[in-house]
Amino acid sequence: MELPTINACLNASATVLLVSGLVAIKRGRRDLHERLMYLALLASAAFLACYLYYHFVIVPVKGETRFHYTGWLRTAYLVMLVSHIVLAVVNLPMVIMTFVQARRQNWTRHKAWAKVTFPIWLYVSVTGVLVYLCLYVFNAPAPG
Repeated sequence: MELPTINACLNASATVLLVSGLVAIKRGRRDLHERLMYLALLASAAFLACYLYYHFVIVPVKGETRFHYTGWLRTAYLVMLVSHIVLAVVNLPMVIMTFVQARRQNWTRHKAWAKVTFPIWLYVSVTGVLVYLCLYVFNAPAPG
């Protein structure tokens, strides 16, 4: 399995774990919520490690995969990609702060951080899968 596919699977796993964690806490299952959120953190951390390895080790040798569509499809892809990257960078310290508040058992602050962090983290995980699909599954052949 290629590293981009592994990255997409890690993002998809994080998505399922995040939604499951939300459902667990809404149902009052704090222990299950905690386990699921740690697993989501692990999936996202593994993704980040693989992503950095891919872009710093593999891409310099193999080159980047380009999105070959033009027009509105390219614009839509680039909007999604830029929002994904910007929010991923913004979300990393937010995820850390949310987990720190949970570890300190400061539930009021944890909940406040989570209300902002969760939708961004979910968006980043979902769009990570969509970026993969755009580049590696639905990408048109290179023109020429």
